[in-house]
Amino acid sequence: MKNNRFTKTQIATSLSIALGAFTAPMVYAADEAADNVEVIEVRGIRGSIIKSTAMKRDASGVVDAISAEDIGKFPDTNLAESMQRITGVSIDRSNGEGSRVTVRGFGPQYNMITLNGRAMASTSLPEGGGASDSRAFDFQNLSSNAIDSVEIYKTANAAAASGGIGATININTAKPLDNPGFVANIGGKLMMDNTVRDGVRDYSDLVTPELSGLLSWTDEEEMFGASFNGSFSQRDSSSTSAGVAQWRNSAFDGTIDNQIPDGADTPTLLMSAPDIGESYALPSDIAYTLWDRQRERTNAQLTLQYRPIENITATLDYTYSKLEQEQQGTDLSIWMDSYKSTIAFTEGLNPSPLFYAENRIEQAPRDIAVKQKYRNSVTEDDSIGLNIEWLVNDDLTLKFDYNDSSSESSPMSDYGNAITFGLGANVLAGQGGTFSASGLPAITIAFDDCDPRINDKTDDSIDNGGLNCSNTLDQSDVGSSIYQKSYAVNTNDITQARIDGTWLFDDGQIDFGIESREMDNYSVQSDANLAMGDWGVNNPGELPEGILEAIDFNDSLDDYKTEGWTQGFRGDTIELAEWAAEEYGIDLSRNPNTNVRRRIQEDITAAYVKASYAGEVAEMSYNVFVGLRYESTDSSSISYVAKPTAVIWKSNNDFEVVQGDAEAAELVTTTNSYEHFLPNIDFDINLTNDVKARASYSQTIARPQYGQLSNATIINAGPSTPTALGGTNGAASTGNPNLVPIESSNIDLSVEWYFQDTSYVSVGYFRKDVDKFIGNGPLVNDYYDLTDATGGPRVEQAIADLATAGIALNDTTLFSQVAATQLGEALYANGHTDNYYESAVDVIANSDDPLMTFLSQSPVNNKTAVIDGWELATQHFFGDTGFGVQANYTLVDGDIEFDLTSTAEQFALLGLSDTANIVGLYEKDGFSARIAYNWRDEFLNNAAIYENEPEFTEAYSQIDFSIGYQINEQLSMTFAGINITGEDPRRHGRTENQLTYAEEWSSRYELGVSYNF
Repeated sequence: MKNNRFTKTQIATSLSIALGAFTAPMVYAADEAADNVEVIEVRGIRGSIIKSTAMKRDASGVVDAISAEDIGKFPDTNLAESMQRITGVSIDRSNGEGSRVTVRGFGPQYNMITLNGRAMASTSLPEGGGASDSRAFDFQNLSSNAIDSVEIYKTANAAAASGGIGATININTAKPLDNPGFVANIGGKLMMDNTVRDGVRDYSDLVTPELSGLLSWTDEEEMFGASFNGSFSQRDSSSTSAGVAQWRNSAFDGTIDNQIPDGADTPTLLMSAPDIGESYALPSDIAYTLWDRQRERTNAQLTLQYRPIENITATLDYTYSKLEQEQQGTDLSIWMDSYKSTIAFTEGLNPSPLFYAENRIEQAPRDIAVKQKYRNSVTEDDSIGLNIEWLVNDDLTLKFDYNDSSSESSPMSDYGNAITFGLGANVLAGQGGTFSASGLPAITIAFDDCDPRINDKTDDSIDNGGLNCSNTLDQSDVGSSIYQKSYAVNTNDITQARIDGTWLFDDGQIDFGIESREMDNYSVQSDANLAMGDWGVNNPGELPEGILEAIDFNDSLDDYKTEGWTQGFRGDTIELAEWAAEEYGIDLSRNPNTNVRRRIQEDITAAYVKASYAGEVAEMSYNVFVGLRYESTDSSSISYVAKPTAVIWKSNNDFEVVQGDAEAAELVTTTNSYEHFLPNIDFDINLTNDVKARASYSQTIARPQYGQLSNATIINAGPSTPTALGGTNGAASTGNPNLVPIESSNIDLSVEWYFQDTSYVSVGYFRKDVDKFIGNGPLVNDYYDLTDATGGPRVEQAIADLATAGIALNDTTLFSQVAATQLGEALYANGHTDNYYESAVDVIANSDDPLMTFLSQSPVNNKTAVIDGWELATQHFFGDTGFGVQANYTLVDGDIEFDLTSTAEQFALLGLSDTANIVGLYEKDGFSARIAYNWRDEFLNNAAIYENEPEFTEAYSQIDFSIGYQINEQLSMTFAGINITGEDPRRHGRTENQLTYAEEWSSRYELGVSYNF
C-alpha cells in the first residue's frame, strides 16, 4: 500500500495508552525493548487491524478492540454499530440505528461504559413518557468521528470500576502529545435516508448533512499540546409500525368473555376452538403508527496537555454531547371491547386468532382512533477531567485523576416530552383483524356513520341526528377525545477521584490504587389526562377545516402491504393542542402534581492491588496477573410521595388516577450499604511463537436499576375492567431500596493462533455463574386508602337492574347503568346511549365502596442462573492481493428459559442469542472496500410485557458496505450503504402469530469527503 515507510513504531505507544487505563504492560523489559524497535507503520484499514490485533494479543485477559481507522471508515452512524462487529457483542437498534450494547447475553444495564477509564454519566427519557430507570448508556449520543479506539474488556480487572458483568467498554479519545506536531482534518457527509417522506412538520429532508473537524497542535519541544474536535449531524427519517398492546391469556372453559349467547340469532362462532382447560390468547387492540422524526447531534472535545518536565504530564479534557430528538406520530387503531362474533384459532401451543371479529349488535357504533402524537427530548452530557501522571523514577509511576461528569434529559417543548391528542370517529359497528406468523395484522371493520345514536350529546337541546351518513370516513366524522400529556426530567451526576500507582520490578510489576466515586440520579415525572370531547368522542365535526389530512397507511407500507382498513388522518399535534387550548381551555403546561419524584445516591469507596509476573516454563513464556478489588457502597433512596387521592371510573374500562398535591408530598429516605471483595486471575502462555492460550477467573457485580431502588409505591392504573366482572387488580409499581448488586463468578478459556500480524484464529469458552439476580415478588395490597367504585353496592344494584331489564351484562352496560342511577334515572330512560353516559358522568368511589387492591411486582434478589457460550473468530489478509476477511460466531446459552406453557409469573434470562458477523475487505493502491453481514438470532427481550406475557425479538440480519478512495495525501472520499436490503424488525408474544410490534426500515446511504491539512 502507499505511504509505507520506516519509522519508530506507534503501535506500542498506542497500546500502552489505550490499555493503560485497565491493563499493565507485560514486563518492564518489554517496554524498554519497544522503545528501540523500528517496524513498518502501515496505515489505512490494514494498519488499524494490525493495531487492534496487537491489542488483543498483548492484553491481559480477553480483550477485543477497534481503532479509529475502523470506526472512521466503516459506515457506522455511532459506536454501537461499530462494536456489533466484535465477537460476542450484539446491539439493540432504535429507528434503524444502533443504540445499546449487549455482551455475551448481558444487556445494556449490565455493561459498564467508561470514557478514558472514567465512569460516564448517562440519562434518557422513555419515548412514550415516564421516568427513566435504567443505567444503560445510549450510544446514539456519540458520533464515531472523534474516537481513537474502543476496547471491550470481557474479563475483569481489579483496576477497573465495577459494574460490568457482561463487559467493561472503554472509549479512548486522542491526546495531542501522542500525535506531535500540527494535525488538522475537516470532513463532511451527506446522508440519504430512504425512509423519509413528506410530514406535517420539517422532518422530511431526504438528504441531511454531517460535518466534523479535528485540530491538534504541539510545540516543537512537545511541552504544550492542544486539540479540539467537533461534529454535527442531522438525520431525518420516517417509519410505519404496527403492534398489539396486549395479548390476554385465559383458560378455555367452553366460552369466552363477551360471547354472544347460543340462543341469539347469530351466536358466536368459534373455529378450531381450544381444548377445555387450554390457555388461549386474544388481542386487546390493533394499532398502526406512522412516525416522522428529526435528530440533531452535536459532539465536541477540547484537550489541553502540559509536560513541564519529561516525567510529569498534565492533561485537562472536556467532552460535550447534545442529542435533540423530535417526532410526530399518527395512529390508526381499534380497541377490542365488544361482543365476539367470529374467532378462528391457530392450532398448537397457546391458540390465538387467525381471524377475529366483534359486533356491536344493539350498541351504538364506537370510535376508531386516529390520534396524533408528539415526542421530543434533549440529552446533554458533559465531562471535565484532570489527569496528572508523574514518573517518580524508573520503577515507580503515580497518577492522579479527577472527573466530573453530568447528564440531563429533558423536554425540548414547554408542553412536555410526550403529548397524545386523542381523535376518533364513532363509525365502528364492528371491528377485528386477521393475523399471521409474519407481516402485520390487518384491521377489519364494519363501517356505519348513519346510526342516529352516534352523536348523542350531554346537551339534550342538540339534535342527535347522527353523522353525515356518507358511508365514507371524512373529517366531519372526527372529533376530539382526551388530551394526554407527560413531562419528565432525568439527571445523573458522577464525581470521581482516583490515585493509581505502578511499581516495576525485574520480572513484573505491582499496580495499586484508591478511588472515590459519588453518583446522584434524579427523576421527576408527571402526566395528566384532560377531557376535550371525552372518551365518547362527543363532538364530531368540531375541528377547523383543513387541520387534518386524509391519508392511507398503505401508501407508507412497502414490505407489509395489507388488505385491511388503512384509512386515517394526519395532523400537527402542536397545532391541534393550541386549538384545544382555545376551544376547551386545555392547560398545555406541565402538571405540577408528580407521579414520580425520586433520587438515588451512591457513594463508593474502592481500593485495589494487582500483581503481574512474567516467566518461562519448558521454553514457553507465560504471564500471570492476580488482582483484588475492594468496594464499599453506601446508597440512599429518596422519594417525594404525593399520595394519589382517587381512581376515577371514566368509562367502561377506562380509569384515571388522580395524583396528590406535590406541595404536600412526604419525604421518605431509605439507606442501604454493602461491600464486595472482587478477585481476578488471568493467565496466558505462549504454547508456540504464534499460539497463545488463556485462562481467567474473576468475580464481578452489576448494580440494580435506579427504578428498582425506589422506595415509593406508584399507582399506575385502575383495574383492567370492573372488578365486579372479574377484572384484575389495579396496577402499581414499587421498588426495593435494600436490593444489592447482582454477583457473577466468571471463567474464561481460550486459544488464539496468530499466524500473521493481521491474521488469527481464536476459540474461546466462557461461563458466568450469577447469583442475586433480581426477580419479582408479586404483592397484592391496597394503598393510600383508595377505594374501588367498580365493586361496591351501587355496582351490585346496577347488575340486578340490568338483569331485570334483560340487558346483557358487560363493562359498557354496567358503567351506563351506574351512571344512569347516579343521574337519578333508569337505564336509557331518555333514549341516551353509552356515549352519553361516558361523557356526562365520572363515577367516583364513596365510603360504601371497598378498598381497591393493586398488583405490584416488588424486585427481590432471589434468582440464580448460569450463562455460558463459545466465541469463534478468524481474521486474515490474503498476501498482497488486498483481499481480507473477518468472521466470528458467538453461541450463548442459559439454564433458565421462558416456559411458554406456563401463564404464571416467571423469571427468565433476557437477551440471550447467537450472533454472527462476516466482513469482506479489500485495500490496495489507495482503494478500500468493505461489505459486512451482521446476524442476531431470536431472543427474549421481556418476560412480562403485559402481566406474565413474554415478548421475543425475531432473528434479524443486516448488510452494510463502504467504499473509500485516497485521491492524494490530503483528500479522500467514501461512499457507504447501511441496511442496503431494507430489513425490518419484528417482535411477537408466545407464538409468531401473536405480533406485538413490527416496523418498516429502509436503506441509508452516505457520501463523504475528508481533507487532511
